[in-house]
Order: sequence, then C-alpha cells, then structure tokens
Amino acid sequence: MSGSSVRRITYVVNVFPKFSETFIANEIAELRRRGVEVQILSRRRPADDLRHAVVVENGLEAITCYDPAQFETALRRFRPQLIHAHFATRATETARALATAAALPYTFTAHRYDIYDRPPPDFAARCRAAAAVITVAEANAHYMTQILDAPRAGLHVIPCGIDTRQFAPAPRVTETPPWIVCVARLHPVKNLPVLLRACALLRDRGLAFRCAIIGEGDTRPLIEAERHALGLDEFVVLTGAADQGQVRAWWQRATVGVLTSRSEGWPVSLMEAMACGVPVVGTAVGGIPEMINEGHDGYLVPADAPARVAEAIARLLADPEHARQMGATARMTALRRFSVEAQVDALLAVWEGVVQQ
Repeated sequence: MSGSSVRRITYVVNVFPKFSETFIANEIAELRRRGVEVQILSRRRPADDLRHAVVVENGLEAITCYDPAQFETALRRFRPQLIHAHFATRATETARALATAAALPYTFTAHRYDIYDRPPPDFAARCRAAAAVITVAEANAHYMTQILDAPRAGLHVIPCGIDTRQFAPAPRVTETPPWIVCVARLHPVKNLPVLLRACALLRDRGLAFRCAIIGEGDTRPLIEAERHALGLDEFVVLTGAADQGQVRAWWQRATVGVLTSRSEGWPVSLMEAMACGVPVVGTAVGGIPEMINEGHDGYLVPADAPARVAEAIARLLADPEHARQMGATARMTALRRFSVEAQVDALLAVWEGVVQQ
C-alpha cells in the first residue's frame, strides 16, 4: 500500500494500450500495486490486438473507458482526486476540459513529439492551467521553457522507469557472432539507415557480428531496401514487433545496444538494455546524454554519423572484457536511476502537493 494521500487518479490518454508506449502501462501498474485506484479514459481503441503482459496481467483494459461521450459520467462515478494525461496534445486538451467541468486539478506528462515536433499552439497556456507539469528529461524542460514559453514553476523532471527486476541480466552465453541489438519503431525519427550504414562499415572492416532490429512501422519497405542495397541481408534481421518478454530475451543475448535516433525524449529501449547489463551506443539527442555516462556505461555519438556509430560499436566488439565491465556499470546505473518504483515515488510526491493545495 502507498503511504501517500493520493488514492484515486484518472488517466487520460489518446490510445490505450499502445504497444510502443509500455511506460504508461508500467506506471499505472505500479500505482495499482501500491493500492492507488486508477481509471483510464482512452480517446481511441488500439488499432491492433498486440498486448504486453503488463497490460493483461494487471487487467488494465478492464479499467478503461473508450467512449468519449461517457467520459464525464465515468469521471463523476469514479470521483478521482486529480486527472493526469500523457502527452501535451489531444489527451491533455481532453483532461483540461474534464478537469474544468469537474472542478478538479489536472497534470500532464510531456514526452517528445508533443514538445519538438507537434506541440499544440497553446502549449504554454496548457502548462499554466495545469496544477503541475512533468517531463522526462532536463533537455525537454529547457526546450519547453526557452522555446515554448512554458513556466519553470510547477515543471518537474521525472524520467520514465522500467521494471528492473524483469529486465535483468541472465547468465551469459557467449554468442558467436556477437549480437548488436536495436529496439525501435520503424519510423523516420529513429534514423535506422544510420545503423545499417554503420553495420556496412563494420562488415567492411572484417568484424564478425549480427544485428537485430526489433520493432515494426511504416518505413519497413525502405529499411528492407536499404539493407539489401548495402548487402546486409545476411547480417541484419528485422524481427517485427515483440512483446516485453521477447525484447528482454534479445537484450539478454546482446553484446551491444544501439539507438541512432534524430530526436528522443527518454528512450525506454536504452533503459531496458542497460538494466540487462548491456553497454549502449546512443545519439547525443534529447535526454540520451542524461542517461549515458560516457565511457562508463555506454558511448554517445552525433546524430547522422554512421562512422562514429561503427567506431563505438567496434570498440565494444573488439574488447569483450571491456564490454562486460561497461555492461555491469550499465546495470548499476539502471538500478540507481531507471526503476519504475523511483519514478512513481516522484510522481506521488508531486501529486501529494497538488491534492493538498
């Protein structure tokens, strides 16, 4: 049970459960584990039937209302202490309207696309109307205040968390050749052609490896074409979408984790890799420089720099003992900084202040 006075929260999201947004389900499951009652108002149903175990095992769809016409009625019946939305766009717009009608406080978490790509025109006004605003990285907070004119007062940086008991190292079996693993949506922002070009450079240097890209998306045909054009069909496998158990299994056999995104907030995939004791290579964008301690648990590289990505991966592949030591440090980093328990502790502290005002 939670020692907090926050006992009932309504979440507003655009789509729940969304397969690529495990952080929302993890957060809600941890709140319920602590005895906090949660209601979910989802503006749309998911487009597919893929479900992570955290959603099924915690019965999260059973506490979700999918009819926006019934949101106000559902809210009155549930009688929450506050409303929380994920993403500053439509979900926050809905949460703000519901909160105004019910005379309740609302808060929201801003992530990435809702800050850098498609922030609502009234972003600053939404922040000022909220009882508190959360974002996942200091880089986001800086952009929100300096570019989007959000007030710094009431803005809290609380990174997403993961289940570090579920994502943990397994007894190591030496993989031959070693695996480079990337967990990412097949979407332009993930910039996966950079990873493919880095793999081509590694192959041309004579390094033995295989690369797995775990994820699905609209750019699959382009990525498949690029893989073939670079002669990487035997080196790079595209697995498609994977549930958390399958993702964990990939991280537990990986030698290196890689993310070559052009833009990021606080990527779950790097947290999961590090929790499994895998050293990572990530682009120095968004919150990634706040996640990686350069040279200790991973390497930072510029965006759009295949040669730098290849160089960082090669250093880890060429020195397995160094990679093992960095992986052990990555695991300690994850335990200290990336647990969902620590995230929810911080969220409840913010909400405690909100409900007591």
